[in-house]
Amino acid sequence: MKTRIPMLAVALAATFSMTALTVHAAPPVAANGMYTDSKGMTLYTFDKDTASGPSACSGGCAQAWPAAMADASDKAQGDWSVVSTADGGKQWAYKGKRVYTFAKDTKAGDAKGENFKDVWHTVKQ
Repeated sequence: MKTRIPMLAVALAATFSMTALTVHAAPPVAANGMYTDSKGMTLYTFDKDTASGPSACSGGCAQAWPAAMADASDKAQGDWSVVSTADGGKQWAYKGKRVYTFAKDTKAGDAKGENFKDVWHTVKQ
């Protein structure tokens, strides 16, 4: 006797298995009075960026201060928004200002970039 599997069950199983393999970046989270990325790395704003404008951090700056990237499917929530980068990617922004991590922060909770050159600041709650 042959067993038939309804097509709806096959379609649902395929959808579930594809969804289970998709990983999305988590939105920033509050930790110890400041915001971090999903790995616990401190997030910063750059005074030379303007709200809703392009990033003022490029070249060597972008190597030292990597953008806090978001997935295309991430959505704005509260003070957090997702803005486009020059290369078509997505970056998190807090109150309209792009956010970054700092390459010299080597472990979760480090905040070595706080007030760096008086233009980099942790994103605080």
